[in-house]
Amino acid sequence: MKRPAFLAWGLLLSACGSKAQTGDNPGYDRLLRTLYKNTVPVVRPAALAQELQQNPAAVVVLDTRTPAEYRVSHLPGARFVDFDTYEKATFADLPRDRKVVVYCSVGYRSERVGERLRALGFTQVQNLYGGIFQWVNEGRPVYNQQGLTQNVHPYSALWSLWLSKGNKVYE
Repeated sequence: MKRPAFLAWGLLLSACGSKAQTGDNPGYDRLLRTLYKNTVPVVRPAALAQELQQNPAAVVVLDTRTPAEYRVSHLPGARFVDFDTYEKATFADLPRDRKVVVYCSVGYRSERVGERLRALGFTQVQNLYGGIFQWVNEGRPVYNQQGLTQNVHPYSALWSLWLSKGNKVYE
């Protein structure tokens, strides 16, 4: 994966001010507009949270980060899909007509996984807007093997600038 271009954007835009704790961060929104190809529809954290609260069985949530990121924390009920090997995955255990929401730190990697799912015939794929960072910045819960946690793996020191809530933990 080519990361230098969007890493540079992250650094440049980090000076745009942070209102991430309210879910209103114009700099973060600009960054995401440069990263997303808009090949997979997005779902906002508030909408996903409401859907998971009303009917958690209706949505398959896939965490598309690294094993270390997933171990630190993930969304409630999220299943792990290793980004480094997703291109070989067939997702044979998932019904093609089931709603699937993919996420990563900010939404770049998950959009690639979402593209793969759509190519495999999945009809209801969405990318979590802003990824786990936006989810946590809006005050939504994340979990690890022990249960509820405040810890979030920020992917890298550069990307950690966009995470305004939670404890930044590198594993």
